[in-house]
Amino acid sequence: MKRRFLNARSPLRLLEKGLHGGLGPGNLGVVIAGHGVGKTSFLVGVAVDELLREGRVLHVSCSHPVAHVRTHYDTVFEDLASTKHLENVETIHRDIDRHRSIRVYPPNTLTPEKLRDAVKLETETGGAPTLIVLEGLDVATLDKGDVGDLRSLAQELDAELWLEANSDAERDVTVPAEVSALGDEISVILALEPGDRAVRLRALKDHDNPNVSDLHVALDPRTLLLVRN
Repeated sequence: MKRRFLNARSPLRLLEKGLHGGLGPGNLGVVIAGHGVGKTSFLVGVAVDELLREGRVLHVSCSHPVAHVRTHYDTVFEDLASTKHLENVETIHRDIDRHRSIRVYPPNTLTPEKLRDAVKLETETGGAPTLIVLEGLDVATLDKGDVGDLRSLAQELDAELWLEANSDAERDVTVPAEVSALGDEISVILALEPGDRAVRLRALKDHDNPNVSDLHVALDPRTLLLVRN
């Protein structure tokens, strides 16, 4: 099995159909969930999908050490590899590690300026990221100027940028007022909601489309990949 078939269990395959092409370069996406539902695992799955398509990922964490983040990536990759007869598993795993950078900042210290510095260093040493994951940074704590700076950075890089937002509710998640106030700065908003045997993925905003699709996507609660058939 070739690597291009490995990410068939990525929820992005269904998002690309249901969200008119997915997030898209130059845009900001937000995933909302209650504490412990799986925002980090979902974003790692998004990043692994990009890496399998030979993109470059910058993963910035404000809540976990590097080893913890790396373990998330290993878990997702190993689960994907175990479901397919994949050629050159070790080589692909090394490629993923080589094209992914992890940077850690203490809580409440990451700013758009620091992120720009990190991107500049990554670009000079390995290449510009095509996907940036900001994990542990609640978008609801940022003002519109900060989020505008992040979107400008995504547009300059022609990269996708994903953030998190916390919800007070585990089920029937809605968009926090602080996120709604950001308006057009955010292109796509997704919600994760736990169920009895799976986590439901629901779209709350789809670019400028007024009719948001009900995706009916069920995710594995451990890896936040599509549930195996």
